Amino acid sequence: MDLKDSLSKFKQQQERCQSSLASIAASTSKPKHRAQPVNAPSAPARPLQPIKFSNDTERLQHINSVRKSPVGAQIKLVIELLYKTRQAFTAEQINETTYVDIHGNKAVFDSLRNNPKVHYDGRRFSYKSKYDLKGKDQLLVLVRKYPEGLAVVEVKDAYPTVLEDLQALKAAGEVWLLSNMDSQEDIVYPNDPKAKIKVDDDLKQLFREIELPRDMVDIEKELQKNGIKPMTNTAKRRAAAQINGVQPKAKPKKKQREITRRTKLTNAHLPELFQNLNP
Repeated sequence: MDLKDSLSKFKQQQERCQSSLASIAASTSKPKHRAQPVNAPSAPARPLQPIKFSNDTERLQHINSVRKSPVGAQIKLVIELLYKTRQAFTAEQINETTYVDIHGNKAVFDSLRNNPKVHYDGRRFSYKSKYDLKGKDQLLVLVRKYPEGLAVVEVKDAYPTVLEDLQALKAAGEVWLLSNMDSQEDIVYPNDPKAKIKVDDDLKQLFREIELPRDMVDIEKELQKNGIKPMTNTAKRRAAAQINGVQPKAKPKKKQREITRRTKLTNAHLPELFQNLNP
């Protein structure tokens, strides 16, 4: 006998009980046969009290709707329970909490057992994230393993407060949180502590005052002096051009521009790189 038949039978039993109670109440309200004065007023009949039933009917209806729902809806109920509690549940405990009968529905059992977000050890079900992290320290260690960036969506379900910990690491200068302009996804990058080098202002000024050679031939000579083989041979190219009667066209010297706040930036999605621009 399935749940629907049990519910129908239960309703019929309630109706019969209600009818029986009503009959008993009506019979007890009748006066007993005893001598009364002719002119004595008759006692008023007591009103029948409404019969109250338990909430079992509503509960059974809810159980029936859950178990008759699609497999995907039942899986969603179970995964939400596992995700919110982060505890391991047996099939019986899941049934008591969500009314999803795992043992009574093979499709539900097989889907849960093979779900990438569910771990099944043969007896209990628990939530399984891609990365097994327990806190902020482990999160930082993981991020540092991905210098090219790690998608936040891959770690956001590792534990309940992972997003808050990412913001805390960003505030502490341990990571960068940037948005991918194409996919609109947040990417977390490690802020390598080795790269935190403070350069003296005098050294910066000396670097800016170094004048580079204007001619490519001179640049190639400087490279060779420092043991670096240039990728071009400007002297040979110019000699060949003169033999063929082709005069090399001198390139106009471009004025080097400084980056200011009015400069159009192509890396506008990296605001942290342009915090100290010239006004």
